[in-house]
Amino acid sequence: MRHFFDIDVIFFTVLGYPMSYLEFLAVVTSAVAVGFSARGSVWSWPIGLVNVILFFFLFFQIQLYPDVFLQVFFFVTNLMGWWAWTHPRTGEGVVKSPNQGQELRISRTPAAALLIWSGSGLVATVVLGAFAQNLNTLFPLAFSKPSAFPYIDSFTTVMSIVATFLMIRKRVECWYVWLLVDLVLTGVYFIKGVKFVSLEYGVFCLIALLGAFNWTREYRGYRLA
Repeated sequence: MRHFFDIDVIFFTVLGYPMSYLEFLAVVTSAVAVGFSARGSVWSWPIGLVNVILFFFLFFQIQLYPDVFLQVFFFVTNLMGWWAWTHPRTGEGVVKSPNQGQELRISRTPAAALLIWSGSGLVATVVLGAFAQNLNTLFPLAFSKPSAFPYIDSFTTVMSIVATFLMIRKRVECWYVWLLVDLVLTGVYFIKGVKFVSLEYGVFCLIALLGAFNWTREYRGYRLA
């Protein structure tokens, strides 16, 4: 089992880049989960549960501590999303195929709610960034090295939380928030040396655009049905 949770245990080398079991499995499960999300498939949630466990160990080992905490959040919200999509409230469900029960209907986020989410996200970024910057001083036994990019990492962490809550309610706007997060993280992970993860997040930018297109099309289709 050590092979799957230690970033220093190499699975294979490609173009001179040493690929660990941990990074490879984390990237693959993440890609599958996001692909299902873009299609609006409920399978994104159980696969996501496996993915967050793998990324929890990966981020801890490269000192992206806000991302470590984020995986705990993602584990809980994957369970929440799985339940929310398969158990829609009265009037919020739609039958996606004759062989399936109702799933949560795609919707748009009111402008006022988006403003509240945005403002709260910026405040939370400043607070979390200050905390992350001092983690190795406050808890030296648990965090022996200083946090890398504490404020940038905190921003992507906070906005990932925002995007996740929007996704749980199947809001189209979640994909635009994910696009912003993915663009930033593509650069962060490249600088931190997990280049396969960086490449994946570059692909995630394209998937976010695809997800926005698919969800918008389905949302508009409800009015034509």
